[in-house]
Amino acid sequence: MKELAEALNVDSSEIIASCALLEIPASSPLSSISIEQCKIIIDYIQKYDN
Repeated sequence: MKELAEALNVDSSEIIASCALLEIPASSPLSSISIEQCKIIIDYIQKYDN
């Protein structure tokens, strides 16, 4: 999660909030998520950050 936040240039809390909205189990910046979950989060962040 921390690496994903850095790659997307957003705060970890934004990633965690996105996970909650997308029903992806993650509660801290150190949570591990799958590649598929990363793709879902990236699509969501890019869609709503523009």
